[in-house]
Amino acid sequence: MNTHQTLAVTVANRVATVMLNRPDVRNAFNETTIAELALAFDELGRRDDVRAIVLAANGVAFCAGADLNWMKKMAGYSDAENLDDATRLADMLRTIYLCPKPVVAKVQGDCYAGGMGLVAACDIVVAVEEANFCLSEVKLGLIPATISPYVIKAMGENAARRYFLTAERFSATEARRIGFAHEVVAADKLDEQVALIVRSLVTNSPNAVAEAKVLVRDLAGEEVTDALLLDTAERIAKIRSSPEGREGVASFLEKRKPSWLN
Repeated sequence: MNTHQTLAVTVANRVATVMLNRPDVRNAFNETTIAELALAFDELGRRDDVRAIVLAANGVAFCAGADLNWMKKMAGYSDAENLDDATRLADMLRTIYLCPKPVVAKVQGDCYAGGMGLVAACDIVVAVEEANFCLSEVKLGLIPATISPYVIKAMGENAARRYFLTAERFSATEARRIGFAHEVVAADKLDEQVALIVRSLVTNSPNAVAEAKVLVRDLAGEEVTDALLLDTAERIAKIRSSPEGREGVASFLEKRKPSWLN
């Protein structure tokens, strides 16, 4: 039974779906949404029966960013209160980014401001052709600071220079061109495309998927040094001798399904 105020969370067939569920405000988030997302991803990341998580949204928009009523409250905050509030958002985004389970963003509609931070913190992004994206903060005299570590990683420094500064709205096709979205599909193909990706995720070794996620995070942008080469050698040696590593190789050689598919 769903006990969240702003989310709908379900688990079926080893896949969890975390759905933003405030369609009346275009799924804009407030302090409650931030707390519930952090808790949901922390809990789902620990569950053995979950091998992949889909971050989705109910309604015509994926996420419009910050809720207007929440922003009105923030206008009266002290410096300390503003810092505490921003830190909670930063912690929530980090929880999604560091979640040991692979996370797929299912973007069925427009995604603005803080919503882009949610998407960028995910591992794989599938968007519909009609979706628009916008980093609108500078229009309000703000900057996309809290979401910037993830958005810059996702779209690259060069694209961030443009869209952080102009606050231009851009299409899903452009999002894919700059690397922010992995797949762009027609609306009637969104469920199918996400299901294909999720099927790949849940049939792979859970431990290997988690370690591969860490591998990308740790090595992206690093200079190839002797220390880095040693680190990668140690990682493969460790996982070869792990239970799933041994089982995966044995099942391949014996032409049978690995145990994690049972």
